[in-house]
Amino acid sequence: MIKVFNHYLHAWTLKRVAFDFAFALLLLAGVVLVQAGNIQVVFPMAGTQVFSLAAGMFVINSASGLYQVSGTRSLVESCLRATLALALSLFFAYQIFHFLPISLADHGAIRTSAMLVVAVVIVRRVFVGHWMGRSKAGARVLIFGAGPAAQSVGATLKGVDPHARIVGYLPGPNEKQSSIPESERLGGYSSLMETARKLNVDEIVVALTERRAGSMPLRELLDCKLAGVRVFDVTTYFERMLGQIRIDYVNAGWLVFGDGFNQGFYRTLVKRVFDLVCSAVLILLAAPVMIVTALLIKLESKGPVFYSQERVGANSKTFFVHKFRSMRTDAEKDGKPVWAAAQDSRVTRVGNIIRRLRIDELPQIFNVFKGDMSLVGPRPERPYFVEQLTQEIPYYAVRHSIKPGVTGWAQVKYQYGSTIEDSQEKLQYDLYYVKNHSLFLDCVVLFETVGVVLTGKGAR
Repeated sequence: MIKVFNHYLHAWTLKRVAFDFAFALLLLAGVVLVQAGNIQVVFPMAGTQVFSLAAGMFVINSASGLYQVSGTRSLVESCLRATLALALSLFFAYQIFHFLPISLADHGAIRTSAMLVVAVVIVRRVFVGHWMGRSKAGARVLIFGAGPAAQSVGATLKGVDPHARIVGYLPGPNEKQSSIPESERLGGYSSLMETARKLNVDEIVVALTERRAGSMPLRELLDCKLAGVRVFDVTTYFERMLGQIRIDYVNAGWLVFGDGFNQGFYRTLVKRVFDLVCSAVLILLAAPVMIVTALLIKLESKGPVFYSQERVGANSKTFFVHKFRSMRTDAEKDGKPVWAAAQDSRVTRVGNIIRRLRIDELPQIFNVFKGDMSLVGPRPERPYFVEQLTQEIPYYAVRHSIKPGVTGWAQVKYQYGSTIEDSQEKLQYDLYYVKNHSLFLDCVVLFETVGVVLTGKGAR
């Protein structure tokens, strides 16, 4: 894993992105060069189109999830994602080469060749990601521990990094019970350092159930680190691998003394400027969609077009969030707040469509422009539920240290949920975002949000 602007990315993900961008750029430049026949003519006249198409393909492939881990996806799902990316990229390629200068060669031939290059790049990405990538050797990982935490670490690693290899589980000195089969537990070594050296270990994840009374061999772990072996505690491991802070393993000391949770003036200013510019542009672009949506809501049922509701924002201050009304006007006729649910019977026909396409959220762009919300951040919750969740879930109030968002890290990483357990799972992603948020991570979330909207993932 590589840390880029406080956000962890797989090294092989960065390599894929860089290779595909360079590969597409070179192929497209070659196509235009062959058609034009003169390098001095090509780059001044078609360089913008070539670079824009290569950059556009990166955005489309990222939003379609082609750079995510494919080990947990079926071949059918990979092909569906590739089909979506291919359709969008081909349309983009066809349109962008309309802007070629008139004096440059045959537009039709260049456009057709560029579309062929797009198809080659995407098909290659699916093939490499789904088949060839599985044969590569990854890091050799030793899990120090044999209890429930170690079992959770092993299961997570197998799911998110198909290249990694778990060499075994080494029980801690004071662990009484084991959750790991005996065949996977290591023994017969005199020390942790000897085990790491003989098994050629690259990483050690400390996942001990019991850490008191001499259970943590700090000197041996230091020796391993000095020998070039990467050593991680279980909390940092989940942060790196899953992009979440697990509240069942974290402690207040780790939050206080660790990196992150810096809400300084510069970071706040950059985020606000980004929100202002993007919300202004989005309001203009989304205006036709919002007008049509308002008319459809009005035609289907009586009642207001917009729906305003009190939510908890930054520093626990309340504000009113605005959405298109997607439910009947008597959705909460008894006056008691109710969790929204999948296949909710209170949702209207138009409401079902705009929820699935996330159009109901568009009026929140005005909340962003006003300053009550940000484009990216933890989703704002109602005061009634906040009071309940703060009492039942540790560290829940931490998410209110920054502005809530129209979309968020938890929304793109976890499906829609309507229970306290779901809120706890989403909080773990929200804590990661609060700890590590940056303009780069905001862009990552926005890219993935496009993919969520296009695939309908998590619609309710």
